[in-house]
Amino acid sequence: MALKGGIYLIASVGGPAAERILEIQHAYDPRLAREWPPHVTLAGSSGMGPIAPDTTVEELRERLAPIAAETPPMSLPFGAPIRFMQSNVVVLPLDPHGPLRALHERMKTSGLRFDPPRHYFTPHATLSFYPELAPGRARELLRLRVTDPAEIGAIEAWYTSPNRLGKKLLHLELAGANPPDRC
Repeated sequence: MALKGGIYLIASVGGPAAERILEIQHAYDPRLAREWPPHVTLAGSSGMGPIAPDTTVEELRERLAPIAAETPPMSLPFGAPIRFMQSNVVVLPLDPHGPLRALHERMKTSGLRFDPPRHYFTPHATLSFYPELAPGRARELLRLRVTDPAEIGAIEAWYTSPNRLGKKLLHLELAGANPPDRC
């Protein structure tokens, strides 16, 4: 399941959950831990494919900055680890509805040019991507839990090409106000 070239949009995961995910990645997939920060992919593999590689940073900023400015930071619970789409990739799923879906849909209709998606929108943080884990190691990984929520406070655009490390092109903080609680 190699990365396809283009521009991916990710939501950085921060806080204690990011530290725990990185710890797990170092134990089960050190290459992933070196190449990418803990994150949720919003465009590139599920829900919408990569953005056209000839898209400029200026166009990315023009289309995504208003979305980031209006979107409040999120604190979202992870589910138990699962194998992603009958593969050897192990991920922590997030609810595909609610504020993460709203952010995803706003990006999808931003006017950026996306390739067709490979999968339905299935937001997740990846724990193990590159190695094929032995059955015992896979079972061990699938038993782990990340109990802290995904603290999502920024979106980033990363250029990727097959067999090369990603390059961060843009970082935008989520700056929208959370709506007041309704009684």
